[in-house]
Amino acid sequence: MKALVLEAYKRLAVRDVPDPTPEAGEVLVEVAACGICGSDIHGYDGSSGRRLPPIIMGHECAGTIVATGGSVSGWSPGDRVTMDSMLFCGDCDYCRSGRTNLCENRRVLGVSCPEFRKDGAFARFVTVPASVLVAIPDHVTFEHAAFAEPLAVALHAVRLVDPGPGSTAVVVGAGMIGLLVVQVARAMGCDRVIAVDLDRSRLELARSLGATGTVNPGDGDAVAAILSLNGGKEADCSFEAVGHTLPLATAIGCVRKGGRVGLIGNLSAKTEFPLQQVVTREITLFGSCASAGEFAEAVRLIGDGKVSIDPLITDRGGLEEGPDLFDRLYRNEPGHLKVILTPKA
Repeated sequence: MKALVLEAYKRLAVRDVPDPTPEAGEVLVEVAACGICGSDIHGYDGSSGRRLPPIIMGHECAGTIVATGGSVSGWSPGDRVTMDSMLFCGDCDYCRSGRTNLCENRRVLGVSCPEFRKDGAFARFVTVPASVLVAIPDHVTFEHAAFAEPLAVALHAVRLVDPGPGSTAVVVGAGMIGLLVVQVARAMGCDRVIAVDLDRSRLELARSLGATGTVNPGDGDAVAAILSLNGGKEADCSFEAVGHTLPLATAIGCVRKGGRVGLIGNLSAKTEFPLQQVVTREITLFGSCASAGEFAEAVRLIGDGKVSIDPLITDRGGLEEGPDLFDRLYRNEPGHLKVILTPKA
């Protein structure tokens, strides 16, 4: 089969590789659409340390089952599916308590690190455990279904923070996850959702997707601007979707006493931390990792049209276009947000 292989950092090539074979409990999926995630870009240059070459990356995917391994029931060739990228064991204490994202034996699709390697979905075919599959309704396109993975991440974060109807939420970082958090927060009843980003075009997109207000930190004091948009009051909760010192300070500084902050971004391994603000104002922080059981709901939201997908897709291409599209994302060219690769094309 054809696959987009990370041969060395910043070097991708389309190669012929052996077709994968599903083992017991697995299915073989023909990939119809796979999104390039920000974590793939950090893997592309080696900064994450979790894409050790050679590796086939890609985990935001959807396609059609073409074969099943032994002991698979409930799934058949021809079924249209998307899948959780977090491959969990189902047996450890975390899995048994429903926190599959914290599985002691977890692997991640399209990731290679010292602990494990699992080739991903920038390829014609991919194998995954049947336990991570979710069926796609006939009216949902493969491109839209490929967004179930990042949408599940956003859903998990908003569920953890649990803003409550009528709340004011601030989303710091209007990248892919941040824009999905904006939509999820509105869908869960937040009256006000304020998006914060340095990119004016992304702020415009956030407003079109449901943000009631936007703030550009480049224009001045972001926290003061947030309070101004909220009638002089701090927000009930916030979400940090970048993973850097200044966005974290904004997310913590803009919430009221007793407020709640969801931490989603992890761009930096370490950041400065406003400890006294958190302690003296009794702010609750929630670390949010991947998702844990939100995939089916993500597919439902997409199918019901409650989350808008088309405005988020800026580029499409086959595997052959993959290296160029990766390079454009890596160089942060304006206008590129979500790229969908179509290995089957």
